Amino acid sequence: MADEKTKSKKKGSGNMDELAKTIFAPIYPVIAENIIDRFKITKGVCLDLGSGPASLAIEVAKRTDLLIYAIDYSEDMHEAASGNIGEADLSERINLISGDVHILPFDDDYADLIISRGSMFFWDDIHTAFKEIYRVLKPGGKTYIGGGFGNKDIFESVSAEMIRKNPEWKEFAEKNMSDENVLRFKTMLEDINVPEYEVINDDEGFWIVISKSEPGRLL
Repeated sequence: MADEKTKSKKKGSGNMDELAKTIFAPIYPVIAENIIDRFKITKGVCLDLGSGPASLAIEVAKRTDLLIYAIDYSEDMHEAASGNIGEADLSERINLISGDVHILPFDDDYADLIISRGSMFFWDDIHTAFKEIYRVLKPGGKTYIGGGFGNKDIFESVSAEMIRKNPEWKEFAEKNMSDENVLRFKTMLEDINVPEYEVINDDEGFWIVISKSEPGRLL
């Protein structure tokens, strides 16, 4: 049974890596540009949560001088990410970390930028996760956490390919980006008393932007 689970995890990480290099490949440069254009944060420390094969981390690293920590709980995913980072010649700029978003292995007020694409929809406890994100975010820092494809044209082209590949994908994507799900995350941010945030829900995607003005933890 353990061998079967291991094989399944390896297959899953391989499929995600292949998807990121093919159908999803156009989205990462656009999302990276959106992040940089919006925040103008190009130096300091960036955390990529649920980084997968490190596709977004790589595109952000190419465009900035940020030191990036790519954090994922899956060792199999780290194997794929390590190869991709090496191929991009970014091993000195992107560090792979085994970790859980619910218990981030960083000091308070640590990161200038925290990013994540597609991961938060799978987090077990979004309240705990976002408390941790706020804790490690540096005063003056920003988050760009959520899901999307960067712009409308890419969304339409990627969606068409994914639906052809798997008709059930449409329902999955619509659920993640639904008004009900947006409300769920807004309610969570209010529940944990995040003092300053913005929720983007447009052609760019569904993204949570948290700004931190003062040091400290949420209650």
